[in-house]
Amino acid sequence: MTRVNELAYVVYEVADLADWERFAVDLLGMQIGERTADSLTLRMDAKAHRWICERGPADDLAASGYAVAGAAALDTLVARLRAAGVTVAEGDAALAAARKVERIAVTADPLGNRIELVVGLADAPAPFASERLLGGFVTGRGGAGHVVLTEQEAERADLLAFYTDLLGFAVSDFIDEEIQPGIVASVVFLHCNERHHSLAFAGMPFPKRIHHFMVEAANMLDVGRAYDRCMDAGQRFEMTLGMHPNDRMFSFYVRTPSGFNVEFGWGGLVIDEATWKVQHFDELSSWGHRPPEVVSALLQA
Repeated sequence: MTRVNELAYVVYEVADLADWERFAVDLLGMQIGERTADSLTLRMDAKAHRWICERGPADDLAASGYAVAGAAALDTLVARLRAAGVTVAEGDAALAAARKVERIAVTADPLGNRIELVVGLADAPAPFASERLLGGFVTGRGGAGHVVLTEQEAERADLLAFYTDLLGFAVSDFIDEEIQPGIVASVVFLHCNERHHSLAFAGMPFPKRIHHFMVEAANMLDVGRAYDRCMDAGQRFEMTLGMHPNDRMFSFYVRTPSGFNVEFGWGGLVIDEATWKVQHFDELSSWGHRPPEVVSALLQA
């Protein structure tokens, strides 16, 4: 089945570009791609960008860019979407140039999240170089990382039909945990390559379209070093160090300047799609990932 191959990039609408530059470069270890008065692009690898920050009031996810294998694959996906009654627009030359891709088509999922299907994301003119990281980020065939979006009022069946039947994702697994009496956090995880998941949908209270974007470090030491940098900078944490039971990511969660989160992790599971079996878990984390106020109270007890 023709499908998307990877999460190539994300676009955020952010109110404070300078704060985002400090956060992404000084704390996370990314590299600036390009900077203008109203935008900032950020690199994680050889590609021209993986994050695009555009000035605006939303402080939320603005678009997700998914790469496909080539022009024929894009044509197939566009035809499949249109046959299902989904509106798809061919992106013009200006948009393709801004995203640094050869070709782009734009649509939206059942939640109204903007989806950009792209061919040929360009490499940057110079190698990636971080002043903060020891080992760089894990991207390659697994794409930029993963994004977890909030389900809001959409039916999960509609979301799964769009992403699996039309874009070619496959379900990795599910987690359902009662996080407070009567409140269940329910998450479905989807993959489109060997990364355990490139996309997930979370049914839980959260005020943004996006709950978090995950960046994966190649060196475990970089998780601890980034954790210390964020702590020393007074950056607000969502969850402290811990590990998930499904993708086995060792990570922490820190708030971005826009109020959603970044998961900074290491050691994510690489799956064999041919033999993968869908599983159900009843806990979001195998250990850790505690709220910072809980950890602070325990340390002071």
